Amino acid sequence: MNLTAKMLITLSIIGIASGGLLSKISNWAAPKIEMHKKADTEKAIFNVLPEGIKYERLSSVDFECYKVLGESDSIIGFALPYEGNGFQGKIRLMTGLKSNLEQITAIEILDQIETPGLGTKITEQPFRDQFNELKTVPKVEWVKGAPPSKPNEIQAITGATISCKAVVAIINEGLKKLREAKADGEKL
Repeated sequence: MNLTAKMLITLSIIGIASGGLLSKISNWAAPKIEMHKKADTEKAIFNVLPEGIKYERLSSVDFECYKVLGESDSIIGFALPYEGNGFQGKIRLMTGLKSNLEQITAIEILDQIETPGLGTKITEQPFRDQFNELKTVPKVEWVKGAPPSKPNEIQAITGATISCKAVVAIINEGLKKLREAKADGEKL
């Protein structure tokens, strides 16, 4: 057998073994990843609406959304996980909304792969705190290089404008879908 045939057989065996091993590891890890994702989502629900005692997933909508309840099952607000494109990849965040959908209580960034030191600043307090008690009517907006002048504006981070714009766009898109569901008479 010549050298080329031996190399092809060896590489084929290594490729098949590696692929099988990766498949086994993926099957083993997938439920654990899902369990951690669910735990992070639950933690984020109570971070964005801390006065909540329990939550229920809304089954009447075709996207993920949670109704957060307080004492005697009164509605505190909604926790809306939503994702969209950032600068380098998907950004997934949790938005806490008052029950009338006109004010954000807080946001949590659940997952992002933005540029370290720039885009990752969307996960830090000075940026996230801008969303606390932010008005959502008519929609959330952003400004750059100046402090916000309206109750529905946040200030973008210098050097991470695309990431900031992405967060605002994700929030607005999620709000739009939730408002449409409410306007269509869905039971929220």
